[in-house]
Amino acid sequence: MSRRALRRLRGEQRGQEPLGPGALQFVLHDDDDAEEEGPKRGPGGRRPRGAGKEGVRINNRFELINIEDLEEGPVVNGERPDCLLTEAGASGNKRRSQSGSTETKRDGEAADKEGPPEQSNAAGKLRKKKRKQKNKKTAAGEASENGLEDIDRILERIEDGSGSSHPGPPPLSTKRHVLYVEHRHLNPDTELKRYFGARAVLGEQRPRQRQRVYPKCTWLTTPKSAWPRYTKPGLSMRLLESKKGRSSFAFEHSEEYQQTQHKFLAAVESMEPNNIVVLLQTSPYHVDSLLQLSDACRFQEDQEMARDLVERALYSMECAFHPLFSLTSGTCRLDYRRPENRSFYLALYKQMSFLEKRGCPRTALEYCKLILSLEPDEDPLCMLLLVDHLALRARSYEYLIRLFQEWEAHRNLSQLPNFAFSVPLAYFLLSQQADLAEQELSSTREMASLLIQQALTMFPGALMPLLEYCGVRPDATVAGHRFFGPDAEISQPPALSQLVSLYLGRSHSLWKEPATMSWLEENVHKVLQAVDAGDPAVEACESRRKVLYQCAPRNIHRHVVLSEIKEAVAALPPDVTTQSVLGFDPLPPLDTIYSYVRPERLSPVSHGSTIALFFRSLLPNYTMEGERPEDGGAGPNHNQGLNRLMLAVRDMMANFHFHELEVPLEDNPEGDGEWD
Repeated sequence: MSRRALRRLRGEQRGQEPLGPGALQFVLHDDDDAEEEGPKRGPGGRRPRGAGKEGVRINNRFELINIEDLEEGPVVNGERPDCLLTEAGASGNKRRSQSGSTETKRDGEAADKEGPPEQSNAAGKLRKKKRKQKNKKTAAGEASENGLEDIDRILERIEDGSGSSHPGPPPLSTKRHVLYVEHRHLNPDTELKRYFGARAVLGEQRPRQRQRVYPKCTWLTTPKSAWPRYTKPGLSMRLLESKKGRSSFAFEHSEEYQQTQHKFLAAVESMEPNNIVVLLQTSPYHVDSLLQLSDACRFQEDQEMARDLVERALYSMECAFHPLFSLTSGTCRLDYRRPENRSFYLALYKQMSFLEKRGCPRTALEYCKLILSLEPDEDPLCMLLLVDHLALRARSYEYLIRLFQEWEAHRNLSQLPNFAFSVPLAYFLLSQQADLAEQELSSTREMASLLIQQALTMFPGALMPLLEYCGVRPDATVAGHRFFGPDAEISQPPALSQLVSLYLGRSHSLWKEPATMSWLEENVHKVLQAVDAGDPAVEACESRRKVLYQCAPRNIHRHVVLSEIKEAVAALPPDVTTQSVLGFDPLPPLDTIYSYVRPERLSPVSHGSTIALFFRSLLPNYTMEGERPEDGGAGPNHNQGLNRLMLAVRDMMANFHFHELEVPLEDNPEGDGEWD
């Protein structure tokens, strides 16, 4: 390495050292760099006579410093070749030769003859510097474009953790878990950018970035400046146990949060949304209050406010996460039997519903996988009835097929009408893609036809309602056949009718394409031929329908209530429709695990006050102090309650007025005698 490069590494530059008596003298050496070489000067910096042929005239000693040579010159065995440095410092032009010293001497002679060497060197260096800067800008621009194109691939490589990317589909051993959640797909802006571009999505947000306050980094939501200032509401999460690679967590409520929860339950019982608004003014990040008020706003067609309240609830719960709790690993569990955990399930479900309505099915699918991964065995919200619909809307056909193949053995997904019809539809839509090979295309089409025939054989009562939803009139052969006729829909069990109504009410729009209808019609005729031929599979499916679908479990009823699909809600059994369903906790599990109990609210009958019961019927707002849940009994304020009672009685008695009714005299009190 040259001496000049060493000085650069130490942060020194020539000309910054203190000047001495011989500081302006340059000594020529045969093995030194040409830029550091120069003829000996006399006093005052004058060049002695006869030095024009041996070196370059120097008026400014810093003209020989060329940073580009340090950055771009080739290095051989740790040092730069003297010939290349001499050539670059003497002429500034791009020339290649094998003998650098000879050309340097010729350039020096030509420079002395043509004009001042300082001007020629300066012009050459300026042109060279401009060309290099232009090349650097071009290379930087190309690199940035390539970086933008490959940013998704880089993010996938980082999240994968393996550090290597495979061009083709990964082998089965290296595939991610079927419920693996990707962080970047939890953000709806990622999907909207793909549809409309980053400028359309982030155009309004860019001017505000200079004034923003950097909040806590979260994955589920982005805090907004209009939200109240975040203060810990008393919500936290603890680790219950960790075994076999799975960790169980649970949310916890502090004593202050428990008091707020009791006030919230009292506000819900009052059936007045303004009471919840008042509660949120003092506790702006109480989760259940935010979710309940969100439902009230949604019923009033204020979708923007409803979505904002749900996002605030998610932000409050994400700030309470345990450090070991992971959204993406698929190994963290939340027990739905604990009431503290149910708020997180419901907040995720409501956010997923808003994302689907907003036109972000890929992001909604990621939320669906997240909910399913929190408790995949029990599936308290029955997300298996929805994941197929979101996968088809997001055009993730491969994912739906993979989920069906991996879970069919132990979950019997083919017994659910939504999977029985959605999986063959995914195969068919996958066969419509033009980039498949001919052999793969034919095998995919055959698999789609085989599965749709099995679905029609198992669930014949779904065909006619599906055609009615799509506005298609079946031909006389299909409509008049006993297998697909009205008897098929009437004879199916109530639980099966509920599942079919849920699927058709949600996913009928996916079947409206003409190509899909033609493919369905072709397979319907094949099923009719098998039925007329006496295929034993038809009788086996009929007996299976009578045995399997006797009664739907509670999680399916809970899913139907949350879905709000009219056809499915109308098919709910009476034992569900007759009981009160709370929006913040619909159909709680029968084996709920309570960590704390709400203080009992004393009723007038149990308190033994018949007078209080009478005045409650007259004055609905009347409440004795002993009946307040926060007091837990009569307490010292019992006399105040009696005083209020006496004042209410006096006020009521003062308003009583008795009027004597005048009975009109009749001319003939005995009547006309015409009854005989």
